[in-house]
Amino acid sequence: MTERPTDYSSFPSYRAPRRSLFSARKFALMASVVAGLGVAVYGFSPSHGPVDVFSSAAHAQVSAEVRKVEKPIGFADIVERVKPSVISVKINIAEKLAKDDSSNDDSPFQPGSPMERFFKRFGGPDGLPPGLRGGPRRGPVSGQGSGFFISADGYAVTNNHVVDGADKVEVTMDDGKIYTAKVIGTDPRTDLALIKVAGRTDFPFAKLSEGKPRIGDWVLAVGNPFGLGGSVTAGIVSASGRDIGNGPYDDFIQIDAPVNKGNSGGPAFNTEGEVMGVNTAIYSPSGGSVGIAFSIPASTVQSVIAQLKDKGSVSRGWIGVQIQPVTPDIADSLGLKKAEGALVAEPQANGPAAKAGIESGDVITAVNGDPVKDARELARTIGALAPGSAVKLNVLHKGQDKVVNLTLGQLPNTVEAKADTDKGGATKGTDEPRLGLTLAPANSVAGAGKDGVVVTEVVPKSAAAERGFKEGDVILEVAGKSVTSAGDVREAINTARADNKNSVLMRVKTGGSSRFVAVPLAKG
Repeated sequence: MTERPTDYSSFPSYRAPRRSLFSARKFALMASVVAGLGVAVYGFSPSHGPVDVFSSAAHAQVSAEVRKVEKPIGFADIVERVKPSVISVKINIAEKLAKDDSSNDDSPFQPGSPMERFFKRFGGPDGLPPGLRGGPRRGPVSGQGSGFFISADGYAVTNNHVVDGADKVEVTMDDGKIYTAKVIGTDPRTDLALIKVAGRTDFPFAKLSEGKPRIGDWVLAVGNPFGLGGSVTAGIVSASGRDIGNGPYDDFIQIDAPVNKGNSGGPAFNTEGEVMGVNTAIYSPSGGSVGIAFSIPASTVQSVIAQLKDKGSVSRGWIGVQIQPVTPDIADSLGLKKAEGALVAEPQANGPAAKAGIESGDVITAVNGDPVKDARELARTIGALAPGSAVKLNVLHKGQDKVVNLTLGQLPNTVEAKADTDKGGATKGTDEPRLGLTLAPANSVAGAGKDGVVVTEVVPKSAAAERGFKEGDVILEVAGKSVTSAGDVREAINTARADNKNSVLMRVKTGGSSRFVAVPLAKG
């Protein structure tokens, strides 16, 4: 006799098992996911619950598609591949007398400035480059930083300030092997250096990225912090195109991967295992990482290193002008619709720009047909061109557009600008109360020269004070007209008011350099 299963469904207290309902819901969810991945569903049995509807091939396809959308849970594979190319760089400078601060031209920041205090360069003694070390120093000097091979035959990249002045460079690889390296060339303006290790043709090396990183991309910083040996930190790209006041070619990538002393010169990798930048500076009140670090973009590294390898130095195009940004106030005073371009504060005597007829107050708006966004972009664009190149500049001159053709010179290694600090004999003069300035003819003030009017007093919290005017400044032009007295200044201001200008543009000389300042005009 065959026993048949008891049918409990007719009993009042009977409750159907929930397994089938749960499985159905689960299957429906799975089916919707699978459908979104484009994988076929083969069947479902209401009476017996879910069945194995996936063939082996279908299951493999689902797994592959799911893996594609999964986020990486670590960077071990990338690190394992790139870490051997990163090296520790150690230098030893023979005993000598370091330059006194007063004659040291290597410091990128003014003594006591916020940049000197907070933008600490790292990798050298005390975490500072030679130009920022205070006072004379005798005795052996050593320092430690990082770098990375860029070719199998031993060429490696590091920071200029890591190897600056080095008599001997020693590199240590990830496997502990130590080699002596030779400095091939350095570029202080971008803080890059190329060194070479001889004797092998099979060094592990990293590739420079050809793409531009996006804000939010992952980044891995690999280096030798505090001399501990190869270390890795991770973060993201926080910003790009950063200007940290280090020079006219600043175009840094900002990252938040922890970077500390000793990481200087080390690479910042993307998730493809390519170098997106070279770590060079941090923002830190304490000297340690606070999550703000700066890397030189791979595109800059590529162009600079190519020249260093070829001839040991970098040649840059030069037009010979002091430039400054076009602020909204300056744009308004010049009648520009947008605050774009580079304002020529002063062309340098006998420079290419001066010979081509470019004058103070001109605005350079394009180079070879490519628009110039700001002063930094002009500096980078011209600097990237070879000396001797013919260029076409679009210039706004006294309200009129014109085209200037010139041949680039070579950027001098040093540009000297001596400040005349003799301000003795300054006397009270006629004031311009609406601006907050007291003025006197320059030829009446000792040491002020013959041209313009001297600022002898600045009213605190006035419009002039807010724009940075100081005692001893010399106003050369107001609204494009040369001035020799306070009366000339007042007349130019009244004319600007009559023309319904919101601000007036002044060319101001401070020490050995000049700049344009847009000062807002009070109505009435």
